[in-house]
Amino acid sequence: MEVKQEKILKNIQKAKLGDQVAFTFLLDFYWNEVYGYMLKRTENETDTDDIVIETFAKAFDKIGTYNPEFGFNTWLITIAKNVHIDMLRKKKSTLFLEITDEEDSLANQVLDETPTVEDKLITEQNLSKLLQQIKQLKPAYQEVIQLRYFQEMTYQDMAEQLNEPLNNIKIKLLRAKKLLAEIISEK
Repeated sequence: MEVKQEKILKNIQKAKLGDQVAFTFLLDFYWNEVYGYMLKRTENETDTDDIVIETFAKAFDKIGTYNPEFGFNTWLITIAKNVHIDMLRKKKSTLFLEITDEEDSLANQVLDETPTVEDKLITEQNLSKLLQQIKQLKPAYQEVIQLRYFQEMTYQDMAEQLNEPLNNIKIKLLRAKKLLAEIISEK
């Protein structure tokens, strides 16, 4: 237990200095704990994904303020609770939006899963297997992989297009790559 705690503290120190490997270690080490906690609170996987991504983005952005007298997981859970509260407030303020039948119809058209021209091209280039594995990811993860690796966008361009903070994009892409690697290794 002591060795693990020592390793965690070393990675926190490295992360404070901007070490990306340390950020990845902390993300991998604490993701399931924060995710599990928030899933129990929200009972909604999509909301939980959004909350946890934003939690790590905020934590990594403000890691210099972390006080090692307290548990790192406690600090992350506190951030996650605050992100969840903010999300609930935003939902309350947009709760009364009315959706017309036409808008509902348009939304259903967006969910069309027929292969796109890019899908056909990738299939022709013997990458259909990878594409199918990417499609097993949640849409938000598919989108960041598509923007980064198929449209070759920079992190900054992705952040602007998706109207999200840069750290959220980095963490979402990191998480998407990790989940894709798990899918690929299962096959």
